[in-house]
Amino acid sequence: MSSLAGKTLFITGASRGIGQAIALRAARDGANVVVAAKTAEPDPRLPGTIYTAAAAIEAAGGRALPLVLDVRDEVAVRAAVEQAAAHFGGIDILVNNASAINLSKAADTSAKRYDLMMDINVRGTFMCSQACIPYLEKATNPHILVLSPPISLDAKWFAHHAAYTTSKYAMSMLALGLAAELRGQGVAVNALWPRTLIATAALNAVGSHLGTMGRTPEIMADAAWHILTQDSRQVSGQFFVDETVLREAGVTDFAPYLVTPGSEPMLDLYIEA
Repeated sequence: MSSLAGKTLFITGASRGIGQAIALRAARDGANVVVAAKTAEPDPRLPGTIYTAAAAIEAAGGRALPLVLDVRDEVAVRAAVEQAAAHFGGIDILVNNASAINLSKAADTSAKRYDLMMDINVRGTFMCSQACIPYLEKATNPHILVLSPPISLDAKWFAHHAAYTTSKYAMSMLALGLAAELRGQGVAVNALWPRTLIATAALNAVGSHLGTMGRTPEIMADAAWHILTQDSRQVSGQFFVDETVLREAGVTDFAPYLVTPGSEPMLDLYIEA
């Protein structure tokens, strides 16, 4: 495949950031995109809603279905997936992008924050994947893409934010397990993680302009596109890193992705120099 034209993507957390960038890249091919996220009303801290994202997708050449969805709610997840499949005639791709972040040490992590990360990151990924499987099994070249890191048991990745790391690694473990379970049905399941910090509103909200030291979400969108256009029976169970994916696709100039021209982008968590 060299296009996502006509494909239906169910993307969680697609109202902004990386999720929206992936949606817009698919829309340029003429894809159908389900914008499944919580934000229906503007938030001054985190700009973008499911409706503004849907408008941008349609302006880019795709078709959009905005759905208010809390991925922690099993009943709501199943209803949203059913509605999406009925609206577009099926689901070809699931992108598990919705995620909560809190980089606190264990002593400073409240039960509420812990539960939020586990429920959105782990439970949400599992519930959305489970709900989409029956539709993916009927699709041509079906994919699940989980935005989670390669797993390293180096203690340094746990020392300062054990709860967050555990939740993100659990997402990766789900990707690995689902890849093995669904291989026979031809459903690819892979994980994708950025090599550098990605400038998103969510990152800036927790990190005070950290995004200026990274790259734009478009690098993740382009990497996701390359993964999702591969043969699902040939590429599964992999932990991809955006820059590596693009280098293998022939990209050599990464300057256009820089937030601050001429800067050296900061490595993201879970990436070795």
